Amino acid sequence: MAHVFSESNFQAEVLSSSTPVAVDFWAVWCPPCRITGPIIDELASEIDESKLKIGKVNVDDNQHLSTEYRVLSIPTVIVFKDGKEVDRFVGAMPKEAFLEKFKPYIA
Repeated sequence: MAHVFSESNFQAEVLSSSTPVAVDFWAVWCPPCRITGPIIDELASEIDESKLKIGKVNVDDNQHLSTEYRVLSIPTVIVFKDGKEVDRFVGAMPKEAFLEKFKPYIA
């Protein structure tokens, strides 16, 4: 299961993480997010967390974060490394596409 990130834990769990972190920005009302959500959960349980931590941010509950990181469309997955954005993917994708995008971090 993916981690749940929020404005209260984002600094500690994402920006201060010693490993890269993939963050799925999503919302309950978003149909493509409902497709991506279970894939993100699967990947979170399959990928070694010591290589890539995977979690989610609900944009409705954490509007400051979605504004700060300029999330204009959802789902948006942002990969953070050493507290900085290093990659961004927008839109629903199949599991294999996410695995390909995450390959540089989990190889």
